[in-house]
Amino acid sequence: MAGAIPFVRAMSPRYGEALRLSPLVRRIVAPNPGPFTFTGTGTYLVGRGEVAVIDPGPDLDSHVRAILAATEGERITRILVTHTHADHCAAAPRLAAETGAPTCGYGPHGSGRVPGDAGAPEDVATRVEEGADTGFLPDITLRDGDRIEGAGWCLETLWTPGHTSNHLCFALAAERALFTGDHVMGWSTSVIAPPDGDMAAYLASLERLLARPDAIYWPTHGPPIHAPRRFVAALIAHRRAREAAIVAAIRAGHHAIRDIVAAVYTETPKALHPAAGLSVLAHCRHLAEQGRLCAEGPPGPGCRWRVTDRA
Repeated sequence: MAGAIPFVRAMSPRYGEALRLSPLVRRIVAPNPGPFTFTGTGTYLVGRGEVAVIDPGPDLDSHVRAILAATEGERITRILVTHTHADHCAAAPRLAAETGAPTCGYGPHGSGRVPGDAGAPEDVATRVEEGADTGFLPDITLRDGDRIEGAGWCLETLWTPGHTSNHLCFALAAERALFTGDHVMGWSTSVIAPPDGDMAAYLASLERLLARPDAIYWPTHGPPIHAPRRFVAALIAHRRAREAAIVAAIRAGHHAIRDIVAAVYTETPKALHPAAGLSVLAHCRHLAEQGRLCAEGPPGPGCRWRVTDRA
């Protein structure tokens, strides 16, 4: 199913080195490769002289030193965080202390969530990824449409909930570029882990990107995406097909999340089935919101799902 998405997985970063990607953009990849970080977290430096750091990354001495070395003789004026997963923002407090730059983000973990929302217990949702950085609190709170400016550059904030409720993308109009965090990644689909992840919000955020004029995406993990609208359309089609497969699996008698995963994710390594289970839960919740599925009990990872006559 995912074969229709034009993933690119050829990337061999030289850890600690600042690679110039465009006149305004440099990237340093942190040495934290893994099943959810790919080759590592890509920290972006935007501008020359006055620099914005996007996703300072994990709290690793070597990575923070690499950021400081790459910007020697320059001034870091803003530290921007796409969302509160530790592989993206754990280094923010240390970098702020070293540079005096304020941290900027949507808010603390879960700040974009609908009050009272229920889903997978938070510890279940965070175990499958780098985990939530529940201690992050930005110095400056950003909202959709906010602008962050420096000498020769301007970034606009886009609120793109889905992967997390507080996820932001940052648009660099001067280069028709969008820094997509984990909302769109070139090497893999994003894990949508309730309760903070929400499939309806994720799909709506993807649809929003289709109307934009961006020519290139810079994800925090993996290589750039050079045909972004085609890529996003493929992601949406993949998710729609996944929902159809989930409904078919439930019709065939697979009612528990673990059984749906085994029936639908036949080409996914079993080590990644817990993450797949969270995305299946997010899909089931979305289908239930549409009236196509119903849950036996609270709609969490342990419940059973049934197809309605609207499926």
